[in-house]
Amino acid sequence: MLRYVLTAALALLAAPAFANDSVAELGTGGLILSRSDAVAMQSEDLFISPEKVTVDYVFHNNTDRDVDAIVAFPMPDIEGDPEERPALPNDQSDNFLGFEVTIDGAPAKPQLEQKVFALGIDISADLKAQNVPFFPFGDAAKAALAKLPQAVTDDWVNRGIIIEDTRGDGTEAKKVYTPFWQLRSTYWWRSTFPANKDVHVSHRYKPSVGGTSSVSFFYDGKFQGQYATYKTRYCMDDTFENAVRKAAKDDADGYSKYYENRIAYILTTGGNWAAGSIGKFKLTVDKGNPRALVSFCGDNVKKVGPTTFEMTADDFDPEHDIDILLLEPSDRNDGNAN
Repeated sequence: MLRYVLTAALALLAAPAFANDSVAELGTGGLILSRSDAVAMQSEDLFISPEKVTVDYVFHNNTDRDVDAIVAFPMPDIEGDPEERPALPNDQSDNFLGFEVTIDGAPAKPQLEQKVFALGIDISADLKAQNVPFFPFGDAAKAALAKLPQAVTDDWVNRGIIIEDTRGDGTEAKKVYTPFWQLRSTYWWRSTFPANKDVHVSHRYKPSVGGTSSVSFFYDGKFQGQYATYKTRYCMDDTFENAVRKAAKDDADGYSKYYENRIAYILTTGGNWAAGSIGKFKLTVDKGNPRALVSFCGDNVKKVGPTTFEMTADDFDPEHDIDILLLEPSDRNDGNAN
């Protein structure tokens, strides 16, 4: 795969340095079919930005019989660790990405399947028995934990289901407990693919955008830290690196005045359909801010707008997922670069 990096021009103003705090992004992808020998993915039109992900599919039933199948959208797993909280667009809802789907233009109402695990053991029944919501970061779950009988609390602590919140004062009367379980969620629905016909499916959601409050791979005047990992994962080339280096050189304090945003899209599930490839594939990446820098891996990527970049391919084999690195100017000025 060729390496492709797109950079915007720099126009930096003075800004304070940030600590190297980081929030993890959650990798999210597309649809999975319960059977793949009859239904092919004719096309996939994928749009990714920090604000939204939209995917438009055309599926075709290659047989002379209707095919009834289950179509699933796996949500990313969530670990209820308060010290490693991921970036969630909505941290009070089971539908924490705001997932929506239409089939041939009509809104669908998918079912939500959820299971909860601690140390790899299914504990869904334990939570249901105590009326504790599965979503670990919502206020409702913490309120329910506060009402647990002490014997249940002690048992759940011993089993690694919950942990004591270190923000409490440590006294028995004021101990606070927080979820430590893992939530697995999948939206799914039954769909009919008519014989020898196309079905148009579209879905959208708000991505989990991870971030670091400064540049984690360049500091003290040189590339270090996460540099080797980032260079491979995001295909950073000389143009991109020179832009980062110049930003630091132009700053009186020697800092590259950007902060990181990261988006991960799981594309490899596209290989689960008939033929194992996507007939026509189109990827559009929108960096949002014209002054931001963006880097990702792809073949024959073209700039098609002030902030948008496009890649197309026929008989596309989704061998690799998509990882996008955005460097946003930390002066927060949304004006265009000179």
